[in-house]
Amino acid sequence: MKLVSFFQNKDVEAQHVNNILNSFHTSDKDIAAYADENKLIVITKDVDFRNAYFLKKSPQRLIRTCLGNIATTELISIFENNLTFLKKTYAATAEFYVENSRDNTLVTHS
Repeated sequence: MKLVSFFQNKDVEAQHVNNILNSFHTSDKDIAAYADENKLIVITKDVDFRNAYFLKKSPQRLIRTCLGNIATTELISIFENNLTFLKKTYAATAEFYVENSRDNTLVTHS
């Protein structure tokens, strides 16, 4: 929820999965469909979303964190450092996959 608050404080619409549809019971497919319908970005650690993106292009906008167990403050710092890049990517294309790794590098595939 702290990441959601971070984005909201930066005037970026953000919702936690627990506040949409069937909360944490919502299937990945339904989360992806909701994100696509509302032009939202899914942020996840889950490789299943990555696979769905490359096989089905859904969710259409995906950020996958490959950072292991890190402090929430460190995760927020990584997003803070890359927020301009993420906003530009969102504005420039309707479909993208971004993966952030331990060295804070963002790689995009669109």
